[in-house]
Amino acid sequence: MPPFHIVSSSGRGKKAERSDPDESNTGFQAVARATELLGMFSTDEPALSLAQMSARLEVSKPTAHRYATALRRAGFLNHADGVYTLGPRVVELAAAALAGLDVIEVAGPHLDRLGAATRQTSVLAVWDGEAPVAVRVHDAAAGQIVRVVVSVGSRLTTDGAHGRVFRAYLDPGDESPELIRARRDGVVYSASVVEGIRALAAPVFQGDQIVATMALVGTAAAIPGGTRSQMARSLREAAAALSLDLGHVADVGG
Repeated sequence: MPPFHIVSSSGRGKKAERSDPDESNTGFQAVARATELLGMFSTDEPALSLAQMSARLEVSKPTAHRYATALRRAGFLNHADGVYTLGPRVVELAAAALAGLDVIEVAGPHLDRLGAATRQTSVLAVWDGEAPVAVRVHDAAAGQIVRVVVSVGSRLTTDGAHGRVFRAYLDPGDESPELIRARRDGVVYSASVVEGIRALAAPVFQGDQIVATMALVGTAAAIPGGTRSQMARSLREAAAALSLDLGHVADVGG
């Protein structure tokens, strides 16, 4: 079944000096060191050399290399051009962690109000590392003769409204026309994923990062085309209000 469809109706003793894992057979230490290594990466320092990791962990280069190799094989690190960067598995875990944070709970009233005002299905989605996933749905169109149903947990397409919004803000350097328009308008209209179904989606920010998308999904007759309709404005305002509740401060500079 497609993601949406039309339906009718603590330790003791002296603190030990840091040592290589060869000098300690505790699995806990290995996990702690691996976690510490991953924590070295940041938006300010997204790439690190083996020498940097070895120095900061205070272990030998061969030991740091063993940690890095294990993490790379598990998808937590990438290695190219002599440096390491965080791998796709970290992004996936970040999406899973996000699903447990307050964005879903905080979004509830906003989705409810938006759905009630528009009488359309409102959907919150997060990025799982590869595609958007619906994590909360408000079916305001229940009771109507024709409505669109979206299932929580559905994986949505990357070329639909949700996907294009995520792509626009996750990769701001992408200058393809459709993503430039998405950033300019603050909302995306999609009529191409499933025949007879239309969607509008807008970004939701936490701090300076996009953490979710909010969308309205309905039939072709119910969702106006383009991004300048009153429905599109209502969606933008709802997404902005949710972003504000999550700590995002809109850039009002010019």
